[in-house]
Amino acid sequence: MKIEITMSTLKEYYFQAVSNSSWAHEGYLVTLKLDDEPSLIDEIRRLNNSFGIGLIKLDPINIEQSEIVFSAKTKDFLDWETIDTLTKLNFDFQNFIKDFIEDINIKKVKSEYDKVLATNTEEFNDYVKQKQIM
Repeated sequence: MKIEITMSTLKEYYFQAVSNSSWAHEGYLVTLKLDDEPSLIDEIRRLNNSFGIGLIKLDPINIEQSEIVFSAKTKDFLDWETIDTLTKLNFDFQNFIKDFIEDINIKKVKSEYDKVLATNTEEFNDYVKQKQIM
């Protein structure tokens, strides 16, 4: 997630998203602010067509008002070789995959994932301020 995407930051942020989601079913670049200049939107469209990373403009105040500017292209397969490598390099990712596999096997979400915060609650507002999202 990025605070703002401009023409000067687009490629760095976009290819970071490409790299970080290479193993995934789909990938998104999320931003709070997006310049509305036509050349930027055209370049994002071109990158989306070439690499498949979608773009979400997040509204931190009214999450429901967030917008998928460009949808991600979904892959028909997961890159298990990269997933295996990531589990060896990142303990948190390893635990996530173990929890996910366990949940699939028992056909129930037993494991803990990130807490979903209801919007416009004190806990939500504290989190948004702490992370400097707004």
